[in-house]
Amino acid sequence: MNTHKALLAALLVPLGATLAVAPATSAATAPAPAAAPAAASAPADTAAFRSPEAALGRVAHPLRTTGPRGGLADLRPFGRMVGDARVVGLGEATHSSHEFFTVKHRVFRYLVEEKGFRAFALEAPWSTGLRLDAYLLRGEGDLKQIMDEEFQGTYRWWNNAEYRDLLRWMRAYNVKHPKDPVRFVGDDGGFAGAELYDKVGAYAAAARPGLAPRLTELYRGLRPATDAETYVNDYLAKPLAERRKLAERTGRAVDLLKQRPGKGADADAHAWAVQHATAIHQMTTLYAFDWDDPRVIGDAMLYRDRVMAENVAWWQRRTGDKIVLAAHNSHLALRTYVPGSYPRVQGDFLREQLGRGYLSVGLTFDRGSFNASGRDGGVRRFTVGPAAPGTTEHTLDRVRHRDFVVDLRTAPAAARAWLAAPHPVKNIGATYPGIADAPKIRLAKSHDVVIHLQRVQAARLLK
Repeated sequence: MNTHKALLAALLVPLGATLAVAPATSAATAPAPAAAPAAASAPADTAAFRSPEAALGRVAHPLRTTGPRGGLADLRPFGRMVGDARVVGLGEATHSSHEFFTVKHRVFRYLVEEKGFRAFALEAPWSTGLRLDAYLLRGEGDLKQIMDEEFQGTYRWWNNAEYRDLLRWMRAYNVKHPKDPVRFVGDDGGFAGAELYDKVGAYAAAARPGLAPRLTELYRGLRPATDAETYVNDYLAKPLAERRKLAERTGRAVDLLKQRPGKGADADAHAWAVQHATAIHQMTTLYAFDWDDPRVIGDAMLYRDRVMAENVAWWQRRTGDKIVLAAHNSHLALRTYVPGSYPRVQGDFLREQLGRGYLSVGLTFDRGSFNASGRDGGVRRFTVGPAAPGTTEHTLDRVRHRDFVVDLRTAPAAARAWLAAPHPVKNIGATYPGIADAPKIRLAKSHDVVIHLQRVQAARLLK
């Protein structure tokens, strides 16, 4: 196994055991199944009326549109589902479908305007979040340049027109509300940009000058001087023993900063400096796993999801911001989709830390298209046809609304047995077909709320 390819694939591709159901891989949409017999011919008290799709249809709330513009009144039922949650995880069944991104934009806009949410967190590096946050707050930098430079390699799926539109809306909101802005958070550890080293160094020089030379030595050779993708590839080419020594050095840097907690006016600056140093250490620790040994992949993924949750929880505690968290369904779920490769996931950790302050929202779809890397490594547009009988999406798509949101926690009795039973679900990552595109999950145990879309189309990649 090639270390570079194994790691870069694992960061965004759900891994796991043999498929429960083989996924559709054709580049053309499969023909729709024959229409089901009309339910009107059966008495209202028959099993058809008590079917899970009929029961869910009685409590599901239709979405007026999947686009971000226009009125938001149809999202008020969703607002009641959110309640007092401080972090709302919005998932996606693919990493690159237009409607998943635009629904997130629409939901975020609603939660900002109606529920006081003030941060958008994404499965992207902490340093990426800092650059985008500076753009949103103060207009620093050029958005196109930032996205081109930050969304590379495994994060290239975020360099799309839909997220650019969201970021422009966030910037416009901040221009109008400079004293109550929205923020951007990168919660992942796949890269540590130069700004992290600069911020830690600047803090040390100002507040702990005696520590500055020691930190400079511990960080020697680590500050990026190339683009992100080149840096990561070069870093992974280092021998495992060297990568482990680098992780030990960055860990010592964190420990040194923690030894003298900030006080008074320095307390906040100290906390941020420690967090920036922690983000550097998260990257070096992630890359200190032996990615050539399949036995440790589960440990590496456990570490990654744990630190993503910790970064989100840190931001929420430090700033008080209520956060919309965007990532793949399999990361935001309350329990893992694929236990063999992902022992525990970000949503599980967040529920442990925040209790009911964390809400998991899965986004599903019946048919449509998405961008992903093929087995040859090239980015292509894939299309899948209607979901097969027995799958999660097959039942959800027979709910009476085209696109809808439903609270699984208050589902009618007629739907509870189906929600509690395992069914295959689409789980499409950055590479397609993958190893675990259709794991069996218990929907009610995996998510609090589901937003189901009948059809999606591929997102518009910018580079």
